[in-house]
Amino acid sequence: MPDVLIGIDAGTSVIKSVAFDTAGRQLAAAAVPNRYETLPGGGAEQDLARTWADTATTLRQLADKVPDLASRTIAIAVTGQGDGTWLIDKKGEPVAKGWLWLDARAAAIVEEIRARPDDRLRFEKTGSGLAACQQGPQLAFMKRSAPDMLADATTAFHCKDWLYFNLTGERATDPSEGTFTFGDFRTRGYCDDVLEVLGVADLRHLLPPIVDGTRHSAGLSAAAAEATGLLSGTPVVLAYVDVACTALGAGLLDRERKPGCSIIGSTGMHMRLAQTPDEVLLNEARTGYTMTMPTPGVFAQMQSNMAATLNIDWVLSLASGILASQGITRTNGEMIALVDQWISVSEPASLLYQPYVSEAGERGPFVDANARAGFVGISSRHGYADMVRA
Repeated sequence: MPDVLIGIDAGTSVIKSVAFDTAGRQLAAAAVPNRYETLPGGGAEQDLARTWADTATTLRQLADKVPDLASRTIAIAVTGQGDGTWLIDKKGEPVAKGWLWLDARAAAIVEEIRARPDDRLRFEKTGSGLAACQQGPQLAFMKRSAPDMLADATTAFHCKDWLYFNLTGERATDPSEGTFTFGDFRTRGYCDDVLEVLGVADLRHLLPPIVDGTRHSAGLSAAAAEATGLLSGTPVVLAYVDVACTALGAGLLDRERKPGCSIIGSTGMHMRLAQTPDEVLLNEARTGYTMTMPTPGVFAQMQSNMAATLNIDWVLSLASGILASQGITRTNGEMIALVDQWISVSEPASLLYQPYVSEAGERGPFVDANARAGFVGISSRHGYADMVRA
């Protein structure tokens, strides 16, 4: 009897597949490091075909850990890193590499739009501040800089949408990303006014249908079954964006205690529950995100730091880079294991670190693509351990 649920999360750092029983207990997990490249001018891109191949690899690895996984699987759900732009053509082939949420090339367009009075209308519809990480500004930038690429495209996906397409052959996005990017959080659908403000109304044909994974699934395709080792026809659900799924798992939907939730991942997300549209608070600065949740009429409202653990990755890379220059190799995991040791020998509160290490700057609680990281108060008595602690 089928008794296993599979969750896929294609994150910025790691792509993973996890098997759960029907009580929600984790049975096994398989993961591979994610890979993307940074480009001059603030670009951050990821290969679509490799992303799908890596995802399929995790599913095959999961089958090695869970006996009879294919026949025991009830359904598969897929989520992934948010924002970004992943274009495919009419044959379903990638038009170019995917632009990630770390991509900063649309920063000037964001400044242009935010300087206009009509950006308030866009903000009141989406409930979300505008940043270069989002698909709207990225498409507007592509219109100016890469029109041939857009001419070849027939669908604009986010990461999880691309994987769902490879699993099922269906072109779709979910209510959370569909509405905070191009829609109205109250109606859970696309909004023409938002597209007009963003300057991409003529690209609406690229936007896939919004489907709610709590009500809709599609069968695993024969090609995907062959690639993953799972059974053709297994139901596949397009989940909400990764942070919404994490919020669910963390208990954000507890309407009595109303907990807050912070996610410290590659990016940082700090959220509260809004139980009705009227509880959504729209600030004057036009920042943050409002994400529809699987429960109708309920929202996760959040502020997002562009870089959270990316700051740790950067400071550890300084040490590992020096070691590598001397022929000494240390993995990221080995470097992380040293963090507690460095903290124990450093002085608390002796340095201030501004955590804007992303080339895309900052998106919350303020929007500034030019924000950059730095240490304040550094002197000759400070060492590497102090920098790590800060």
